[in-house]
Amino acid sequence: MFYRPHFEIVRNRILDENNFIQVILGPRQVGKTTLVHQITEKINIPFYFSSADAVPLTNHIWLQQQWETARLLMQKENATTILLIIDEIQKIHNWSEVVKKMWDADKKANLKIKVILLGSSRLLLQQGLTESLSGRFETIYMGHWSFSEMQQAFGWNAKQYVWFGGYPASVSLIEDEERWKAYITDSLIETTLTRDILLMSRLDKPALLRQLFELGSLYSGQILSFSKIMGQLQDAGNTTTLSHYLNLLDTAGLLGGLEKYSPNMIRKRSSSPKFQVYNNALVSSRHSENFSSIQINPSEWGRIVESAVGAHLINHAQEKKFQLYYWRERNEEVDYILERKGSIIALEVKTSYSKMPSGMNSFQKKFSPDKVFMVGSNGIPWEEFLKIDPLTLF
Repeated sequence: MFYRPHFEIVRNRILDENNFIQVILGPRQVGKTTLVHQITEKINIPFYFSSADAVPLTNHIWLQQQWETARLLMQKENATTILLIIDEIQKIHNWSEVVKKMWDADKKANLKIKVILLGSSRLLLQQGLTESLSGRFETIYMGHWSFSEMQQAFGWNAKQYVWFGGYPASVSLIEDEERWKAYITDSLIETTLTRDILLMSRLDKPALLRQLFELGSLYSGQILSFSKIMGQLQDAGNTTTLSHYLNLLDTAGLLGGLEKYSPNMIRKRSSSPKFQVYNNALVSSRHSENFSSIQINPSEWGRIVESAVGAHLINHAQEKKFQLYYWRERNEEVDYILERKGSIIALEVKTSYSKMPSGMNSFQKKFSPDKVFMVGSNGIPWEEFLKIDPLTLF
C-alpha cells in the first residue's frame, strides 16, 4: 500500500479537535478517493461515503439525504463523532448552500460530524467555497503524481516517467503502448473533458475546446499567441473565448497557459500563453512515436523532457502556492520564472536539442532575480530535478 504525502495531513486534520470542512481538490485519477478510503481504514471513527458522480446536476436534495443518512448512522452507532465523505461534490447544483445549511445546523445541535469533500473541478469548488463557506473550510490540493512517487510505488526510472507521465492506474498497460494510449485518451482525457468541463460549463463551441486541448498538448512547453493559433482552429471565435476555454482546461488539471513574467499585472494578463500540460501522458498519448523510437530522436525527446520539467513545476505551483511564469523579450527567453513572497527564481531547461538562445543574462540585468538555475546540460541533471520540491529552491 502506497500512501501519498497528503495522507498524513488529512488524517491529522480529521483527528484534530479543531473541526473544519476538509476540501480535497485535484484532477481525476490522482488518488483522492483512494486517499480517503486509506484514512477510514486507519482511524477509529465510523464513516459514511457517497459519490455525486452519477447524480443529476440539479439534485441538491440528494446531498441533504446523504447528510441525514450520516446523522442516522451516528445515532445507530451511538457515536460521538462520524466522518461524512462526499465525492465529486461540484456535480451538485448549489452544493455550497446546502453544505452551509447542514453544517451550521450540526454546529447548533452540537453534533460532531467531520466532513471531507472531494472534487475534480478547481474552479467550481473554489467558487462555492468563497461564496458560501467562508471560515468553515480548509483546502488540500492533490496534483498529479511526481517522479519520486512513481519511482517509490512502481519502480519507474526517469525516462519512463517522462514518457508515460504520472497516472498510477495506467501502469499495468505500458507494455502495450497502443492500449495504454487508448486508455489515457478514452478513460482520462475524454472523461475529464466530457464530465468535468462540458457537462459543468455552458460552452457555445465544445468542439473548439477539444481542438484547443489537442493543440496545446502538441505544443506543451512552447509559447503561442492566441491570434496565431486561431488560424489552426476551426470556428475559433475570438481570443477572449480561447482564453476562457484554456482557463477551464487549467482548472481541470489538464492544460495550463503560463503568463509572461512582468511586474506589471496588465502586461502579464495580456501576454501570449506558454502551453503546459499537467501530466506528460497527455502529450505522449497523442504522439505518433513510441517510447523506444522517441529516445533516438534528440529533438523530439528534448521537447518531451522540457514538458516534463514544466509539468513538475506547474503541479507544485498549485500545491505549494508559488507563481509560475515564463519570460521572453524579442529573441531572448527564460523557460520558467518562479515567484513567491517577493523572491524570484529564473530557471532554464537545456537539453541536447537545438533551441532558442538563453535570455538568462538579459533577465538578470533587468530584474535581478534572487537565484538562477540551469536544468539539464551543465546544470542540475533533469532526472534529479524531477525529484526536487521546487519550494526548496527559494
